[in-house]
Amino acid sequence: MLDCTFCKIVSREMPSQIVYEDEEIVAFHDINPQAPVHVLIVPRKHIESVLDVTEEDRGVLGAMLVRAKDIARQLGVDEKGFRLVINTGKYAGQAIYHIHLHLIGGRRMTWPPG
Repeated sequence: MLDCTFCKIVSREMPSQIVYEDEEIVAFHDINPQAPVHVLIVPRKHIESVLDVTEEDRGVLGAMLVRAKDIARQLGVDEKGFRLVINTGKYAGQAIYHIHLHLIGGRRMTWPPG
């Protein structure tokens, strides 16, 4: 997708602080962090939102969750806890329409969020 910020980060057209990447996903620090640790985990494939996920996307979505666990350990938030969030649509706060998993930690979370 030509105007997608996350596609530009994945293709290295835009700079970012990448913490993990492989053939399916890229993870990088959020430029507007909501906690001491705030990483976005995105598939290399452009998928706009959860509403656009297909059966063929099962593998990459599972990879995002498995890597979230590894990244949480890498960044030291695994023992005290962290939150994983996928926003879908405007009212949920999705600002960039490329599906992404927020990994948020390093502080006590409250409920309900937002």
